[in-house]
Amino acid sequence: MPYFLAYEQINELLAALSALGYRCLGPQVREGAIIFDDLKDADQLPWGLRDAQKPGYYRLEKSEETEAFAWANGPQAIKPLLFKPKESLWRVQKNAEGKYLFQETLPEHQPIALIGARACDLAAMQVQDKTLLTGQYTDAHYAWHRQHLLIVAVNCSYSSQNCFCVSTQTGPKATSGYDLALTEIEDGFVVEIGSEKGEALIHALACESATKKALEKAALRTQHAANMQSKRMPKNNSRALRDILMNNLNHPRWEEVAERCLSCGNCTSVCPTCFCHHQTETPTAQNDGSVHAREWDSCFTQGHSYIHGQVIRDTTEKRYKQWLTHKLGTWWDQFDTSGCVGCGRCITWCPVGIDLTEEMAAISGESNEKK
Repeated sequence: MPYFLAYEQINELLAALSALGYRCLGPQVREGAIIFDDLKDADQLPWGLRDAQKPGYYRLEKSEETEAFAWANGPQAIKPLLFKPKESLWRVQKNAEGKYLFQETLPEHQPIALIGARACDLAAMQVQDKTLLTGQYTDAHYAWHRQHLLIVAVNCSYSSQNCFCVSTQTGPKATSGYDLALTEIEDGFVVEIGSEKGEALIHALACESATKKALEKAALRTQHAANMQSKRMPKNNSRALRDILMNNLNHPRWEEVAERCLSCGNCTSVCPTCFCHHQTETPTAQNDGSVHAREWDSCFTQGHSYIHGQVIRDTTEKRYKQWLTHKLGTWWDQFDTSGCVGCGRCITWCPVGIDLTEEMAAISGESNEKK
């Protein structure tokens, strides 16, 4: 049964989560962008702001509506909370007998309640679940963070020029992966429950049931966000893209895009599903042990493909080809899903405005304009 959460109850929700031991994170303005940071009061939310996004362009603007979530997305998704940019995996220490002992370092962080995750972010989290939690070997650190994360999702009422989640079937309305899902309407939110934890929270806040009129308004909001989208992923982000890419590895478009690409790695940094990383060994000051950590990496860096004294992908063309064919093609072979969820972040935060939907349109021969 959907409920209604008034604006005045946001602080009650934050207080209830804090009382349960959660560190609350929510969207706030930092250096001209909306990112997730510690949220202690509803006044910290980006009230009355909207993001203008185009290829290679992101700006915050004043909106006519004084709402907290009338924007599409920022540079962050859920990934930095689950697959940390840098994290210690184990330690090595020499004991009194001179033997080196290995000890796994599992996270000891406070559980997190994330407020404001979007449908595309939840879809990306489920893609990373397949990547890191299935198969013979699972990632213990990712699993710990995943287990200690509570998600209050917010359904989109607005889409940016770079959003294309309708064509990837990942939004703008969240369908799973959340504890609570909010849809903002006048004076508050329609709330849908996705877990027992979410249900307990709503009952603790004594929220009223949502009226039929409120439900209708919420449905119109998400439909409006869907109608706003002007671009799409060709072939509907399906497995067919894999065969198209594999059959066009010598397409002239690869060389054309390489002339623009800077190999900066921005697209992989903001992508909510990319998981490439490298590992480092840092010795202690006393040189009696070391800390083994992993850090985000990118298939656009030169060292990423360094094998046996040779860089395999030694040109920008080869690196971009690796990124796009893996993201939209061979990811299907590995995880039976696409690595793209239609968030558009890689388009927005690319310094030269490369649009992967345009690249796929050029290679596939199918338009990236929404029909």
